[in-house]
Formats: sequence, structure tokens, C-alpha cells
Amino acid sequence: ALISLMSELFNFNFNTTPNVLFGSNILLSSVSEIKNILGPRIFLISDPTLSKIGLYNSLVDHLISKGIKIKIFDKVNEDPSIENLQSAIEEATIFLATGVIGFGGGSPMDVAKLTALMLGSNDKIDEIWGVDKVVGPRLPLILIPTTAGTGSEVTPISIITLSNNEKKGVSSKVIIPDLAILDPILTSDLPSKTTASTGIDAMVHAIEAFTSKSKNNNPISKALAEKSLMLLSDSIIKAVENGKNDAVARNQMLLGSLMAGMSFANSPVAAVHALAYPLGGIYKITHGLSNALILPYVIRFNMKDDETRDSYLHLSDIIFPQLKHIKYLEDKTLAFVNEFINLSKRFNLPTRIRDLGIPKKACKTMSIEAMKQERLLINNPIRIKQEDALKIYEQAW
Repeated sequence: ALISLMSELFNFNFNTTPNVLFGSNILLSSVSEIKNILGPRIFLISDPTLSKIGLYNSLVDHLISKGIKIKIFDKVNEDPSIENLQSAIEEATIFLATGVIGFGGGSPMDVAKLTALMLGSNDKIDEIWGVDKVVGPRLPLILIPTTAGTGSEVTPISIITLSNNEKKGVSSKVIIPDLAILDPILTSDLPSKTTASTGIDAMVHAIEAFTSKSKNNNPISKALAEKSLMLLSDSIIKAVENGKNDAVARNQMLLGSLMAGMSFANSPVAAVHALAYPLGGIYKITHGLSNALILPYVIRFNMKDDETRDSYLHLSDIIFPQLKHIKYLEDKTLAFVNEFINLSKRFNLPTRIRDLGIPKKACKTMSIEAMKQERLLINNPIRIKQEDALKIYEQAW
């Protein structure tokens, strides 16, 4: 494989967050740097759960002790809506924010990206959906993830749910933050279900980036995807089953999620995400769980492409080394798909769409909705038509 790698001519671009701070208890020692980047009036965006457990309190106290004014917006819901985003923008404008912090999972970070953009530019939200429509600039922005999953702290993407339940994305390197701070301690109290579904989300990012048909699929993204899957597959079971006490597993999960984020930020994801979005948009199923439900069946569909099947088998050896002994390709590809279903079972996650009380007739509606995700579908190794999407949903049902 290395020889063929050397004989290819590469042509790609690679963007990531210019500064990443990673380490246990690094958050509070970063306070001076946060102040330098964001200025005297910081707008902190989070969610109600993190407010309730007070996860950002000590950060806020430290910032206030440095003479900084802080306004907290903790109304971000899962799969943030356009109304959610608009309230954040209004409150940040009234507050005269000089910089923005996104603190939480993917949702607060996504809202923070667009809030910083809207406050710093004349961009209009309806004109920037899609890829590279943003003019900018934005306010200074720092992202602090509290789950090991979305990788949003290093991606140029923000996903918002419109009032018709359609999910739309803004993709632009302008919304990559100035700094990402990753402190594994912030993830140590994550409930096991959240650890499981966000962890599988990170694995999906790496798998889809590695096999992406995007012409920007590149050797850096591929290397990050492989390393990310090594870290995640080595730590996800320990983190789900003993996350409170296993600091090493939490560390590996967060690092794996970060690397997967860097990977798919440049070699974009495809059909798993496109088909997962209607589950989140219409039925409010969390993003990680939606991905986990769809993944096995999209893999099975994509196996028809020989090159993609070889890539999956290569990844299979990394993620599920216990399958290495299987000789026959057919058996091994089947085993690869089944291992993901087994992983969800082990974590007590639902493994069928019907387990969530969603009727079979919804498969049709979702297949129509999924077709709107052209930005993602073009990266799938095999072109997916609506009838293909319908079949995949029915298999997952």
C-alpha cells in the first residue's frame, strides 16, 4: 500500500484549528490565554444540563477574578434550532460580546461558531448554508468540548435544525475556532449512554473520512482516521463501563474524537450522516445514536464497491482485531458489520429504528428527507438514490 501511496500525485488542502491545548486539568491553567484571545466581554454558550451540574462554574469564577465580564447563554437544545441560534445572537449582541466560548457537546459548539460569525460579520444566515458561502470575519472564538464525540472543536461545520425539521449545515474555514481546549476531566462524569453514542459518532467520523469519495480525501486525513480508530476502539468499552475511574480511557477517547474531527473536517463524511440526520431532525434521536443505527447498513451497501470493501477490511483489523483470523472475505465483511451491532448491544443502545417507537412507514419520509443532504451524499463511495436510502432504512428498521 505504501508503494502505491508514493506513486500518487497529491493535491489537497488541510485546515484545522490553529491552536489545540490538550490535557487533564488544562482548562483552568488556560485562563490567561482565553482572556488574551477573547477580550473583556465573553459570551459563554452552553446547555441546561451542564448548567445544572455546574461544569463551567470554576472556569467562569477564574475568568471573573481576572476582571472579565461574562454572560452565560445556556438554552442550547440538542440538535439546536434556528430559533435557538437567533436568541443566542440577540443576547450576545445586547451584551456587546468581544469573544465567544462554546462549552459542551456538538450543539453548544455549533451555536457558538455561528454566533461568533454573525456578531463579527454582515453575513445573513439564509445566504450561507452549504459550502464556502461565508464572507466573515467573526468574533474571536474558543471551543471547549465536554463529550468525546463530535470533533466540532476542529471542524469548519455547524449544523442547525430548521423549523421544517430539516438539518442544514454551514461549512467554512472561517468558523474554525482560534483555540480548542480539550480537558479529559470534563468528560469523566458523562453518563455511559452518552459516552457510548458520542464515541460511536467519533468512530463513524473516522470510518467515513477514510472511505470518503471527496477529491480532498488526503493522506493526512487517512492517517488521523486510522490513529483515531486505534484509540477509540481500544478505549470505548472501558470508558462506557468504567468511565468515572479510568482516566486513561477518557484521555484516549477525547484524543481519538479530536483526531477523527480533524480527519473528517478535510475529508468529509457521507451517507451514514446523511441518513442519520432525518432521525435527529424529525424524531429528535441524538446524533450519535442515529449514526450507530444507520452505520451497519450503509457499510453493507458500500461493500459493493471493491476498493471501499478493502478499506473497510483494513479498518476492521484496527477496530476489531479479534476478526483478523477470518479468512474468507464474505465472512469477514459480514462479521465487521455485525461487530458494530454487537457493540451497540453491549452498551444497551437500541439496535433497530423500531426500538425507538418509530413506525415503518416513516422510512419513506426519511428517505425523501435524506436526499436533501447532497453536501454529504456526494462523498459516498457509491451513489445513493432515494430507493437505496429507503432500503437501507427498512433494513435498519
